[in-house]
Amino acid sequence: MFSELLDSLQTILSLQHITYMLGGVILGLGIGIFPGLGGIAGLSLLLPFLYGMEPVSALAMLIGLVAVIPTSDTFTSVLMGIPGSSGSQATVLDGFPMAKRGQAARALSAAFTSSLFGGLFGALILTVFVLIARPVILAFGSAELFMLTILGLSMVGALAGKSFVKGLSACGFGVVLGSLGSAPATGEYRMAFDNFYLMDGIPLVVVGLGIFALPEIIDLLRQNKPIANASNLGSGWSEGIRDFVNNKWLALRCSVIGCIIGALPGLGGSVVDWIAYGHAVQTTKDNPQFGHGDVRGVIAPESANNAKEGGGLVPTLLFGIPGSGSMAVFLGGMVLVGLEPGPAMVSTDLDITYTIVWSLALANVFGAGACMLISPTVARLTTIRYSLLAPFMVMVICFAAFQATRDLGDLVTLLAIGFLGVLMKRFDWPRPAFLIGFVLAGGMETYLYQAVQFDGAGFLLRPGVIIIGIITLLSLFFMYRKQNAVKQDDSSSASSTEAETTPAKACNRTPQVIFAGVVNLIFLYAIYDGLQQSFLGGVFTIMVGSLMWVLSAIVLYQLLTKPTNDPIYFDMEYEQGYVFDKSSTSMMHYLYWLFALVAGCYLVGYVISISVFFVSFLVVKASVSLWRALALTAIAVGFLLFLTNAMVLELPVGLLQEYIELPWPLGY
Repeated sequence: MFSELLDSLQTILSLQHITYMLGGVILGLGIGIFPGLGGIAGLSLLLPFLYGMEPVSALAMLIGLVAVIPTSDTFTSVLMGIPGSSGSQATVLDGFPMAKRGQAARALSAAFTSSLFGGLFGALILTVFVLIARPVILAFGSAELFMLTILGLSMVGALAGKSFVKGLSACGFGVVLGSLGSAPATGEYRMAFDNFYLMDGIPLVVVGLGIFALPEIIDLLRQNKPIANASNLGSGWSEGIRDFVNNKWLALRCSVIGCIIGALPGLGGSVVDWIAYGHAVQTTKDNPQFGHGDVRGVIAPESANNAKEGGGLVPTLLFGIPGSGSMAVFLGGMVLVGLEPGPAMVSTDLDITYTIVWSLALANVFGAGACMLISPTVARLTTIRYSLLAPFMVMVICFAAFQATRDLGDLVTLLAIGFLGVLMKRFDWPRPAFLIGFVLAGGMETYLYQAVQFDGAGFLLRPGVIIIGIITLLSLFFMYRKQNAVKQDDSSSASSTEAETTPAKACNRTPQVIFAGVVNLIFLYAIYDGLQQSFLGGVFTIMVGSLMWVLSAIVLYQLLTKPTNDPIYFDMEYEQGYVFDKSSTSMMHYLYWLFALVAGCYLVGYVISISVFFVSFLVVKASVSLWRALALTAIAVGFLLFLTNAMVLELPVGLLQEYIELPWPLGY
């Protein structure tokens, strides 16, 4: 074992290996910074170049790309409020508020330091457990994976905001939306309305971008100012590193979580950051400001997100079972260069396995260093007036969303989910809880069905199920204790000012009641639709819909009966004063712009529509001269077409293309 370790160390320190690894790191930086693409797109782009390459060199490029994407995707999450990939969605919650306060450098520094630590920890775990992990991985069956989804849902309590019932309802809303499409047990189509696009369910990238990115863009446009007011963003780099050192045990715990979740097939990066974030919220006692710019809300998910890559390589190398989509593409790359995952990777090919391990550690160092190097320049984007950045962000988001299934339905769904996200943000329905429910819905139903099919009700007595159940109960206990402490603080603060009367908040309850009523009706429809299916096809949506209908009815009742100073009430239009500011634009104003863009994509294609959108927006909303707007549009669209051509991707062509043959690039 030690001889293989030393041989692999000598291999990765060769000039050829480092050169290929740096090539993968540079490509990973570009892919990670580009929102919505993530590791699957990056690895898919790299695969055609691996034909005929020497296996170790090919692995160097693959590992370089795999290691750096979870680090570089932090840029847009922190600076723009746009999740760089599904694994960096939780980072948005605190990283973006820090950027808006002028602390982008501090947030990025803490994130990159945590990512480096998590990546190195994942490589260490892979080194130690590559020989002993086999029985552990095989011990996880469908029953244990189902319990892990329940553990993930228990995190909702930590992310539920001021109203626990509203948070659970938001989570249930996500579960219902995630169960849309084909039923895992029977293949029946649920809530699809005979629409071919909905029959396959809604892609995660579309939901993630719609629920987080579009509401933030619209809110920043309404404020009509830069993301951050500070012009000097370089002073926070050392502070971010100190933040990591002060929270090193949190980073260690979250790295362990990342390794465990990453090693379990089927979960992967789409949930690990939320579980780590929820753990941070539940275990933090001293003055937490989660959701408003707490640096621990950046450290926790970033540590776990990078550590998961080391964990994800365990089942990929030992069993040929990828733990996530990116690991599936990595597996294809291994096969492409002539390597067969399986028991041989820990016997005859042990030297190659440890070459992968060392490469992962070294690539994390290179990736974190490269991100630190370019951060001061990239971070200055936050000081640019947002109306100048918004068209480019919209172009990138629409491009990333369309690549989910390459159907125009992606853009329509993006707009619909964006509208839902705007309303949820306005009325304080927790969007993280919604997204956790959506992510876990499919796996939860599949694992439950398989567990019952294999073991019946006896699956509840499996040792792994009991252990994970105890962990879940402990998680709920910590959450309950934390909420009690918050309530006691609130009550003591109220008693100190008991002589003062608390005026009711300026608030119109009607819009909140209407939104809660619509959510309630959606749960009713889920129950109705489930009753139209067979027992196995409809029982999941009936159970979830029934429970959530009751909870949403409680929310609706409270909104109708409680005074407006109760925590159940929240309307951002009043909280931020938009209602009283006659000069501010309405919430729907920028949604109309997006609707026009999507309609244009249907009619004349994406390239023409985004060009017209770019010029019109810059002239009308950013007050840019026509010639400058045309120049900026040409640069942006030219970059988009170059990227599209390089990655062999497609863009919507619209109805016009069906009747008129347009020359490239308009008819691309």
